[in-house]
Amino acid sequence: MEEARRIQSLPPYLFARIDEKIAEAKAKGVDVISLGIGDPDRPTPAHIVERLVEAAHNPENHRYPSYVGMLEFRQAVAEWYKQRSPKIELDPKTEVVTLIGSKEGIAHINLCYLNPGDIALIPDPGYPVYGIGAILAGGVPYAMPLREENGFLPDLEAIPGDIAQKAKIMFLNYPNNPTAAIADEAFYAQAIAFAKANDIVICHDAAYSEIGFDGYKAPSFLQIPGAKDVGIEFHSMSKTYNMTGWRIGWAAGNAKVIEALGRIKSNIDSGVFQAIQEASIAGLLGPQNVIEAVTKVYQERRDLVIEGLNAMGWNLKKTKAAVYVWAQVPKGHNSASFAELVLDKAGVVITPGNGYGEYGEGYFRVTLTIDTQRLKEALVRMKQVFGKFEL
Repeated sequence: MEEARRIQSLPPYLFARIDEKIAEAKAKGVDVISLGIGDPDRPTPAHIVERLVEAAHNPENHRYPSYVGMLEFRQAVAEWYKQRSPKIELDPKTEVVTLIGSKEGIAHINLCYLNPGDIALIPDPGYPVYGIGAILAGGVPYAMPLREENGFLPDLEAIPGDIAQKAKIMFLNYPNNPTAAIADEAFYAQAIAFAKANDIVICHDAAYSEIGFDGYKAPSFLQIPGAKDVGIEFHSMSKTYNMTGWRIGWAAGNAKVIEALGRIKSNIDSGVFQAIQEASIAGLLGPQNVIEAVTKVYQERRDLVIEGLNAMGWNLKKTKAAVYVWAQVPKGHNSASFAELVLDKAGVVITPGNGYGEYGEGYFRVTLTIDTQRLKEALVRMKQVFGKFEL
C-alpha cells in the first residue's frame, strides 16, 4: 500500500524520536533524566480539578459539545484577555474559537489559507508543527531564520519580495520555543505592517506568554493596534495552568479567520468535552496566583540551569520568559552528536537544536519542566562526566 505523498514528505516528529532514544537507554538499564519535552511537572491547580469532577457528573456534559466551544468558555477567554490588557476587546461569539489544544488549531489553520504551492512563513528554529501543518495542507514552508545576533527575531525586511507576495500565512511565537527569546510591541507593529502590505494572515503562538521572570510580562500580539485586522493569537491552558493532558486551548482575533478555522474544525472534530471547558472557566476566572507560584518555581530552575551550564564553560544570560534554556553546543560537535554524547555518558536527554529546523543547528534546548532535584542531578552528572567544555 502506497502512502500519500504528503505523508511521505513528513519527517519523524521530533519528540517521537526522543522518546525512542529514551526507551533504548532505559532498556540498557540507564537511569535517564529527560530535559527534553516541555511538559509541566506541576499538578493542575486543585480548584480546576474539582470543577472538572463536578462537571463530569452532569449528564448534559456527556453529549456532543459545540463545535466552536461553549459560549461561556469563550466569554471567559475574552474576560481573561481584558483583565490581562484593557486594550484587548474580543467578541466571544465571533472572535474566539475553542481548540483541542492550540497544537490542533496551529495545524488546521493552514488548511484554511494554503492552496497547493502557497507559501507559509515559518520561524526557524521553531515549533515543528508550523511547518508540518503547512506541508499537510499542500503548502510550502519558507524559513525565516531566527539568528542570535538579531535577538532571535525574524528579519522581515530580508524576506524576498516575490516570496512575501506569494505567502498566505506567517507564524510567530513569543516568548519563543525553543530559544526563550521575547518580542516587544515595536516588533509586532512591524509584523502587522508587513502583513497588511502583503495580504498575509499572522498566527501568533502565545503558549508561553504567562511564564515571565524577574517581573517581565510579555505583551500580547492582540494588544497592538491593527493586530485584529491581520491575524489571530493562539493560547492554551497547557503551560499556563499545567493542563497539557487536558487538551484545551483557543484562537482569538480576526473574526473572518476565526470563522474559517471554526468551519474547518466543524468538519473534522466534534469539539472539547464540556466538563473540561467548565473546569477551564474556573481556571481563567479563578485565582491567578497559581500562575505566580509555578513561575517562581521555573525562575528558580532557570537560575539553576544557567548557573550550572556556565560553570561548565558557557556564558549564558538569564532568560526573561518561557520554560527553556537555549545554548550553543561545544566546539567539535553538532547538535545531534552533542545530544547523543550527553545521553550516552551522563544519561541525560537534551533536545538537539536541528530538530527545530536548519537554523537550530549548533544549539541544544533544556527544559525547566522537570523536578528540581532531578534537574540538579542532571547538571551534577554532566559536570562530573565532562568537567568544562570549550565553546
